[in-house]
Amino acid sequence: MANRPDLTDNISIITDGCQRERVLLSVVKPDQLRRVLRIMLDENEFLSPYGIRSVSRIHQEQPYVVQVNGAEYCLAYEPGQSHSRLLGGNSNWRGPVWMPVNYLLIESLQRFHYYFGDDYKVECPTGSGQLKTLDEVAVELARRISSIFLPDHHGRRPVYGGCELFQQDPYWKDLVLFYEYFHGEDGRGLGANHQTGWTALVAKLLQQSGELFTRTRTEGLHQAACA
Repeated sequence: MANRPDLTDNISIITDGCQRERVLLSVVKPDQLRRVLRIMLDENEFLSPYGIRSVSRIHQEQPYVVQVNGAEYCLAYEPGQSHSRLLGGNSNWRGPVWMPVNYLLIESLQRFHYYFGDDYKVECPTGSGQLKTLDEVAVELARRISSIFLPDHHGRRPVYGGCELFQQDPYWKDLVLFYEYFHGEDGRGLGANHQTGWTALVAKLLQQSGELFTRTRTEGLHQAACA
């Protein structure tokens, strides 16, 4: 019992300018959060062009190996379908990007920002030298995962990969499917392609992005008019 951690150490209280108390309950402290985000926002580890990978990319060259009861088990980074027939060839959580995890990460970053404010900044991406607030990091993650479904500068949606029927056919190209999960490197849809449950969360991210764009544009026009 003497070594039992005191979870109350991670309960913090801050008072903002309106004298309203904000309470933060977290399993990580501010310095620990920085260490977590340094790895999570590293493009050589978890941060892909299309969101947060389920396994670090570093395990592509350095698989994680563990010995259990005389047997050896290996976890390698597999961004798409599995290289083995385990679980029917479904790579599951061994590398692809999953919508529910990314959505929860984005919401958590928004809540941390609400507590810490604009003074708490981290490097994003790691090694870029660009410091961003946690709200700006959340926006960047939302942008990356939303780009899976949006036409790029060539008019192609990453979600459809090399499927030319869905990329070009006028009757299909705008009927976007909500796949189960997404390739960790190129964003193409994988698994079930009518997974209209958790993957539909991207609609909320797109809505937030649209509201942010409208608000930013309105503030810009207002400042220009007052100048």
